[in-house]
Amino acid sequence: MIELLRDPAAAGVWCEKARAAGSTIGFVPTMGALHEGHLALVRAALARNDRVCVSVFVNPLQFDEKKDFERYPRDLEGDARALGGSGCSMVFTGTFEQFFPAGAHLREPGPRALGLEGDLRPGHFAGVATIVERLFEIVRPDDAYFGQKDFQQTLVVEDLARAMGYPRIRVCPTVRESSGLAMSSRNQLLSPVERVHATILSRSLEAARAAWRSGRRDARELAGAMRDVLDRAPRNGVPVEVQYATVRDPAAWTRDEPAERMERAVALVAARVAAVRLIDNMVLHEG
Repeated sequence: MIELLRDPAAAGVWCEKARAAGSTIGFVPTMGALHEGHLALVRAALARNDRVCVSVFVNPLQFDEKKDFERYPRDLEGDARALGGSGCSMVFTGTFEQFFPAGAHLREPGPRALGLEGDLRPGHFAGVATIVERLFEIVRPDDAYFGQKDFQQTLVVEDLARAMGYPRIRVCPTVRESSGLAMSSRNQLLSPVERVHATILSRSLEAARAAWRSGRRDARELAGAMRDVLDRAPRNGVPVEVQYATVRDPAAWTRDEPAERMERAVALVAARVAAVRLIDNMVLHEG
């Protein structure tokens, strides 16, 4: 039976006991409102570790809009029930003051936070790095699991783990709905009609992948294939505000689009569908 702990200090004690018993720990940090994508991370952690724990904390430090923080979906009891059937051993949460009893000192997220999400959401990645560092200190996991959907975030977390000396970062594939829409806790905020229109993000990524497979290696051409889909799709009264549709070299992150011929590429898109901001990406040179 899963243990639900409402104090980060108690979670730290639980993890210490697990390590003392010789168990390896896989860790999945979340903000809750769990879906199949989160549960896939738990299963991946179980495949490599003896025990798995999950954190649920809606971190105010990484929200640049107060309204977005307030409306973020929360269902701790439902999350615990879902995790209980997944093989997870422990889930924990806490208040901001419990996580940061002496106050939070923002951590510099590093150069891979530049551009895209880093530019559009000032302070977001500093908030991410700050809470993830604290979570790693509490759990001290062997492995930590993150979804590829938040691609730039995984780069920031990898840099953080390298600086701390632990844990191993495992990035798992994006889990999608049958429509192609990337699973996200924010999808709960979409109406049925808006959810249909949100598939424009994944369709633009598929267009970039088709362009890559046809031999195109210029960043502007690949981004142009995405824009063609985004610009031509019917709106039918649903407002869709595209914030970026671009490509980057995932192994050599740059603030701006690469100017040279690309050997590796990840396509990234962000858009606000009605009142809900969504992001997605697809690695083009794999698969």
